[in-house]
Amino acid sequence: MKRGFSVLLLTGALALSACQAPAHAGEASVLAPAAARQSDEARGLRQAIFAGGCYWGVEGVFSHVLGVTSVVPGFHGGAARTADYDRVSGGDTGHAEVVRVTYDPKVVRYDQLVRIFFSVVADPTTLNRQGPDTGTQYRSALVPLGAEQQQVAAAYLAQLKASGIWKAPIVTRIEPYKGFYPGPDYHQDFMAKNPSHPYILAWDVAKVAALKRRFPGFWKATFTRG
Repeated sequence: MKRGFSVLLLTGALALSACQAPAHAGEASVLAPAAARQSDEARGLRQAIFAGGCYWGVEGVFSHVLGVTSVVPGFHGGAARTADYDRVSGGDTGHAEVVRVTYDPKVVRYDQLVRIFFSVVADPTTLNRQGPDTGTQYRSALVPLGAEQQQVAAAYLAQLKASGIWKAPIVTRIEPYKGFYPGPDYHQDFMAKNPSHPYILAWDVAKVAALKRRFPGFWKATFTRG
């Protein structure tokens, strides 16, 4: 869990290595293929939902993608009454930590966001786990909003499975949309507000660096807040 991992880092045993973690950069960067099925999206801002483990890092990556105008961490998959961080952290609510990304498809298409997601955000082969965090709330999933995203997501997962890039089976799922519930205020823009947080240094800085390295054409230096 994020909390437990942060406590360990703060003891000093891992504090130094958290700032010098080249192994994490390798884990966070696998160049996924360009989508064979490209998105055909209407004009105007669109939204997409991604579950990829701790939402701090997922937000951090997408907030640096050109064409993204908003990234909001929150919860998806369970009931409204259980969309509370403490309850979700128990792993028995059905919710996953997710981000809702608002983007301009004239600048970055949904299929390109999906490619970025699998390249530098989430490991699609780990079931109910990303990095140090375990539990169903840290599963990886695509949550399509509409028929076009559904078709693109299904085609891309099939493409990944056929690519052989990952030796282990791909377990990322497509989940039907069940409502989005924003996370607490203190978790919004977390990486921008807490750049020296031990967890951010250990796991998420490498992901943002991988975005810049792998996708320079989609990189923007400023952090999109909200």
